[in-house]
Amino acid sequence: MRLARAMGMAALLVLAAGCGGGDGQGAGADDAALAAANRAFQAEEQKWRDQRLEELLRPDGWTSLVGLHWLELKAHYIGSGERIGNTMRMAFGPARMGLVTRDGQGRYWFEPEQGVELTLNDEPLKGRTRLYSDRDSEPAVIGFDEGKGKLNLVQRGDRHALRVRHADAPTRLQFAGLQYWPADPSWRIEGRFIAHPPGKTLPIADIVGTQGESPNPGAVEFERDGQVYRLEALGGPDEGLFFVLADRTSGHGSYPAGRFLDAPWPGTSGKVVLDFNRAYNPPCAFTLFATCPLPPPENRLDLAITAGEKNYTGKVH
Repeated sequence: MRLARAMGMAALLVLAAGCGGGDGQGAGADDAALAAANRAFQAEEQKWRDQRLEELLRPDGWTSLVGLHWLELKAHYIGSGERIGNTMRMAFGPARMGLVTRDGQGRYWFEPEQGVELTLNDEPLKGRTRLYSDRDSEPAVIGFDEGKGKLNLVQRGDRHALRVRHADAPTRLQFAGLQYWPADPSWRIEGRFIAHPPGKTLPIADIVGTQGESPNPGAVEFERDGQVYRLEALGGPDEGLFFVLADRTSGHGSYPAGRFLDAPWPGTSGKVVLDFNRAYNPPCAFTLFATCPLPPPENRLDLAITAGEKNYTGKVH
């Protein structure tokens, strides 16, 4: 559906630019059609921006992160109290929430403190439970503070950490807003998908120093100002294409560590629309507690993409 909308808008812009008959009345009709097409384009881009902001500011969105606590020992008491070790002291929540342990098989468990009201995946937590990570099919999410806080286990390489969110996070309540370059139809570019052999992966490092292999189904080639550029894609048919990229604006208007871009899975024609107006910042632009992927060398473009989201100017906690 996203591809159809993009192609439809491109066709409308072409039609609006070239359907006149040459006389004054025809030129006026052309101008009106072009103006209508531009209004529709701007409205579509604004709708996407509004949805982007809404997702960021959800009570459990990326701006709600308040902690990332690496599990270095076999057992850790966690909570917000002064007697909790500094590396496990949470910014929010009960003074003593419970005990996290790792068994001989590398599995993590959580034993709640007696009398503390907690939930496990939105159901009352009554006793010791297995902590499944974000790499498992059904991650365990511990709720606290009457649902305003959430804690879950994340795995990065061979390391594990507790990620903590809270609806009252300063990064959420004091969010400074998003800034963009003006939406420009010329940055909505049709590219060509070049498939890789099935099963190919691409090494992707993240901001906390780990590296893993990510599915790399193909690359997309596109043209800008007479030059051909290429971006390696992550993702797959179900979730679509995902790009982690850097360009000449990185650190010069946009977030220094790069931006993200989504695109629909290519159809049978192999065409893919890259709307750089929708290039957006990774979570690490807003919080210290995310573990964002970094652009691979292949996706560091010698091109200034003056479109999409600019660097965040608010305070990062």
